[in-house]
Amino acid sequence: MSRSLKVNGVYRHFKGKKYRVEGIAKYSEDLSDYVIYRQMYGDGELYVRPLDMFMSEVDHERYPDVQQKWRFEEVEAEEL
Repeated sequence: MSRSLKVNGVYRHFKGKKYRVEGIAKYSEDLSDYVIYRQMYGDGELYVRPLDMFMSEVDHERYPDVQQKWRFEEVEAEEL
């Protein structure tokens, strides 16, 4: 089962902070996909990360106490 990314969706990072996906961009050298996302706290800084990394599972060997399966998980409206 593959996961899909929602532009304008809100996602919680496994460390707890929330981010809104602004869009998907292509890297001009190899046309790989990158997620553009904005923090929903502080000054609303903008970030970029490879799509594969954004959609990946948490490294549970490195973070054994994390309960969340995915690095970023979509947040339902009632969790905002």
